Amino acid sequence: MLTKDLLRVSRAGGRYQPTFADRAARPLAAKAIGVFQRHVGVRRADLDTALSALESDADDFKLARGFASLLERETVFETDSPLPPPRARRAAFEAAMECGGVTTASEREEALRLAAKSLGSTPDAVDSSLVADREIEQVVAEFDPRWTPDELLAQYNLSLAQTALFDATEVRIRSSDPKALVSATKRLGLMYEVRKTSGGRELVVTGPDTLFQRTRRYGTSFARLLRSVATAGDWQLTATIDDRGTEREMTLTSDDISVPGVEPMAEPAFDSEVESDFAARFRGLDLDWNLVREPEPLETGTSVMIPDFAFDYRFGDFRVFFEIMGFWTPEYVEKKLGQLADVEDVELVVAVDESLGVGEEIAARDHRVIPYTGSVRVKDVVDLLREYESDLVAASAATIPDELRPDDDVIELDALASKHGVAVEVLDDVSFPDHELVGRTLIRPRVIESLSDEIEDGQSLSVVEELLAARGIDDASATLSKLGYRVQWEGLTGGTVREKQ
Repeated sequence: MLTKDLLRVSRAGGRYQPTFADRAARPLAAKAIGVFQRHVGVRRADLDTALSALESDADDFKLARGFASLLERETVFETDSPLPPPRARRAAFEAAMECGGVTTASEREEALRLAAKSLGSTPDAVDSSLVADREIEQVVAEFDPRWTPDELLAQYNLSLAQTALFDATEVRIRSSDPKALVSATKRLGLMYEVRKTSGGRELVVTGPDTLFQRTRRYGTSFARLLRSVATAGDWQLTATIDDRGTEREMTLTSDDISVPGVEPMAEPAFDSEVESDFAARFRGLDLDWNLVREPEPLETGTSVMIPDFAFDYRFGDFRVFFEIMGFWTPEYVEKKLGQLADVEDVELVVAVDESLGVGEEIAARDHRVIPYTGSVRVKDVVDLLREYESDLVAASAATIPDELRPDDDVIELDALASKHGVAVEVLDDVSFPDHELVGRTLIRPRVIESLSDEIEDGQSLSVVEELLAARGIDDASATLSKLGYRVQWEGLTGGTVREKQ
């Protein structure tokens, strides 16, 4: 972003349009980079003089100053002095007091001599250190720009547009990647609504305070959002600008702005601690449900909503949407309730902060409600998913015959269930005429017989495990028990197979 004094906009026709740098400005961008490169190791005051000359030669001093402002952020300035400046100044002040004050050149030389003596240095070293830490006296220690001249143009245009958004009160965006924008919007503490238009969907972004009055206080957040917008392939942004009390409209497109060779702004993973905490705890469970972050939008009358999560059942085409309501103003909650009323033909679970007092209203809209205080209890969500799961398992069981004859000599129940696309519980009531169930593994009788011939009392467990692994059996404990053996453990060194007594 640039400072507002460097903003270049056109107000022709009542609009508000940034004056972007085009290819004609490339030589100026190259010259600006060259000025910084030539002044590595030189005082900042000399760099400033060279930049002033660049501005004087440029057709637009704001453009030249804008380039310089961006490049200065890529520059490392350091204090270069024989002595620490604060220490040199303190010693010189004390020496001047000892001399009874300094009013002449000779008195100054004497004070410097005394100061140098107290510091074990020289008068010249003290003198050159006195103001070495002032900004203009600092030295350009390093300049390693991440941009070529063309990329500097792109960065300037992005920064200029961001600055123009400082005075925005509302932003409307159409993008080829709306889900990513919704995530960025929420993480910046902004409010949004996804509206359906004749041309598709439009993301309308405001700040919470705009529910009560038009405000420009979220302009910086809008500017940060633009960086995420500009990483999409195709987009259009229209902003309402408060231009010193006059409302104007600004339109930007993907043809105007791009992000030059750098990653988009890093954002936190979740919109709130409540969501982050829930997701971390849910993903730590071994369930038959996959957690999806911000799934596809749901139709809600004339607009759409994007729930916080969805739960996808691993053994069928079934999805449960999950929304967490626990923040924003009463007006925003009322708008959310209106959206929920229009969501139809989907399974939607809503976790509601009890302080909102709207659980019954949501339930009246035919959605499942989970009340919470502070954090969402994962157990409550799991219990509800188990209810869905029971129905899904029952439906899956109807598609599986009463008996199965797998081709494999050895196959685990989990693998067999996965082959048939069902949960393993569906196989509980199925018979397997050609196999025996050993633990959770189906094994043909002839495999069990061959193992019985090969395994003997007194063999080491490691040898037996190799025999089992060669046949695809992982559960040594259950298989040995089936064959009438147990394991006699020998400390930490291993075990020996023994016949059961």
